[in-house]
This record gives sequence, structure tokens and C-alpha cells, in this order.
Amino acid sequence: MSTITSIRPRSPLVDWLAVTSLTLGIFAIVTSEILPIGLLTTIGADFGLSDGIAGLTMTLPGIVAAIAAPAVTLATARLDRRVMLCVLMAVLATADVLAAVAGSYWIMLISRALVGLTIGGFWSIGAGLAARLVPPPSVGTATALIFSAVPLGSVLGVPAGTFIGHLAGWRTAFLTLAALAILVLIALLALLPPLPAHQVTSPRVLLDLLRERGTKIALLATFLIVLAHFGTYTYITPFLQHITHLSPTAISAALLAYGVAGIAGNFLAGKAIAMSLRGAFVATGCLIALTTLMLPVVGTTAVGAVVLLVLWGLAYGGVPLCSQAWFLNSAPQAPEGATILFTSSFQATFALGALVGGGGVDAFTVSTVMICGGLTALLMAASLWSLTKPR
Repeated sequence: MSTITSIRPRSPLVDWLAVTSLTLGIFAIVTSEILPIGLLTTIGADFGLSDGIAGLTMTLPGIVAAIAAPAVTLATARLDRRVMLCVLMAVLATADVLAAVAGSYWIMLISRALVGLTIGGFWSIGAGLAARLVPPPSVGTATALIFSAVPLGSVLGVPAGTFIGHLAGWRTAFLTLAALAILVLIALLALLPPLPAHQVTSPRVLLDLLRERGTKIALLATFLIVLAHFGTYTYITPFLQHITHLSPTAISAALLAYGVAGIAGNFLAGKAIAMSLRGAFVATGCLIALTTLMLPVVGTTAVGAVVLLVLWGLAYGGVPLCSQAWFLNSAPQAPEGATILFTSSFQATFALGALVGGGGVDAFTVSTVMICGGLTALLMAASLWSLTKPR
């Protein structure tokens, strides 16, 4: 993506409000994507499904997003990015309304597919727009702000949605998200400048990036850490219910603590990456391994579970930032292409993790899934450390 900014003079305040609108857009998307984590048992019970089958509400958006990231971005490569972001936010609002009124599980899955379409397109386009909205010295801060929406979805979105779901029904939680998506759409229309495509991403660009050693390492590290995280975190609510024996209110509070730690982890990772990207990324893997391996042992008590969730949130808060930074550093000449590969690989593995974790929960136990996730995170840290030099 070119670093050319809008020709029309704009005040710094409007520029930062535009960045904030992108942040809120990704917040709405991330919250819509992961909201079922806090309501998985409730949604499953409403449709008469097991926790593993209900986990398809997490798997499907990731599958669709993995396909949509390159497909939507390439198909609309010459269109104004502002127009695309607004269209995708309208699709998200429609998806959340559809989930709220779903009379069958199939309708629910259709709505989740639409969420995946939004994720793939909006994230691939929006995550790399900071350089076109703020001056070069502020690009790093603006990018960190945009990516803070990921842990914010956990700290505010999932706990708030879970609380609303337990208070007024899970369908009300999705209606609330639809209202938020509409507000974000209005903000995008009002605050974003025209963003015509300057550097058209083609299939050849993506194929060339896939041949780069740095990109291959980024794909491997992202695959392992996201598989470890979402294969386990997707089923944290059943764990807290059946193993820790927390009430719905206590689960909401525990997820809130996780999310607060995630926000801190996001900004700590931003500082750590400036010193050592390799060290920061390896540290997230080691900490996620530690927490998930210890949960079946220490997480049987409320205090132990919450302490481990805080450490987990601190670690995962840095994962998206570290992953995208590795992709971008491996392809500075094609930032939009790098962001497409980041989004697609992240979402594909997100879906696989939720699917594999669901199978493990139904076939074995949720504690077994936690241990497998911890070993996978440990493998990520070891492989990244051994395959790379300090960077």
C-alpha cells in the first residue's frame, strides 16, 4: 500500500477520528466473530447441539474469511477502499440481524458465513490503511491503535455480549452488535477520505510473496500459535463451567480480566517488537503454552483459572501484532499483499483450531484439548527460535 495520503487538506483530529472509525469497525467484526465463545453453551442448548457442534459458529467465519481475504481484495483491487469498507460494514450489520432472528441452525451458519466475508475483506483492506490516514511518524501508533481492536473485542465485546446474552438472551446480544455496525458505517461514511487504489494487488504478487523465506516462516509461526490459541480458547467457557465451576456472571468477569490483559499485551508487544520481533513472538508462544498446560492443574480453582487467563490474555494480545509485523517485514514492497496473506492464514487457522478443538472436546475432554494446545504453542516457540536469527 502506498504511503500517499489524501489530497484534500484534513485536520489531524479528523485523520485520527478516521483511524478510530477503522478501529471500531474491526472491533465490531472481531466481537461478532468471537461472541459465540461466551455464549457457546447457550446457543448450543437453544438448537439442541453439543458444544463441539455449536463450535461451528466459530469455525465457519474463519473458513470463509480465509477465502474472502484474497478473493474480495483481488476482485475489488481497483475500487475505492472507502466504498469497500462501508459495503462490508453493511454486510456485517445484516449478518448480525440474521443471527438474531435465526429460526434454525442453518440460518445461523449462513449469518456466520457473512461475518467471515466481512472479516476477510475489511481486515485485509483496513488493517494496512494507517499509512494513508496519518503522517509517517504516526503510522506505528495508528497501526497499534487499529490492532488494539482485537483484544478490545475480548475485553469489552465478548464479556459485554455474554452479559447481555445471559440477561436478555443471546439473540439480543447479536442485535446489539448489529446496531454497533450501523453506527460504525455512519462514522466511516463521515470520516474516511476517498481512498482510491494506488497499488493494485494481483495474484502474481501473492505468489511471489509465498516464495519468500520470511513469508514461509510467518505462515508456519502463525499457523501453530493460532491453532494453539483458538483450539483451546474457543472452549474456555465449557472449561470454566464444568471444570472450574464458575457461574455465568463469574465467567463474564473472568473473560473481562482476560481482555484487559489482552489490551495491555497489545501495546506491550508494540514496544517489544521495536526491540526484538523474534523475541516478542517467541515470548507469546511460551506464555500461551505455559497457561494452557497449567489450566487443567491450576484452573480447577477460581483464583488459579483467573490468574492463568490474565497471563493468557497478556500473551495473546501480542499475537496478531507480531504475526502481521513479521509478514510486513518480509514483504515491505507489497504491504497490502502481506496483509492479505496474514489475514487469510490467520483466519484459516482460526477455523481449523475451533474445528479441531471441538472434535477434541466431544471425543475426549476439554482439559485434554488445553494440554494439546499448550504443546502446539511450545512447538511454535521452538520452531520460530530455531529457524530465525534475531530481528
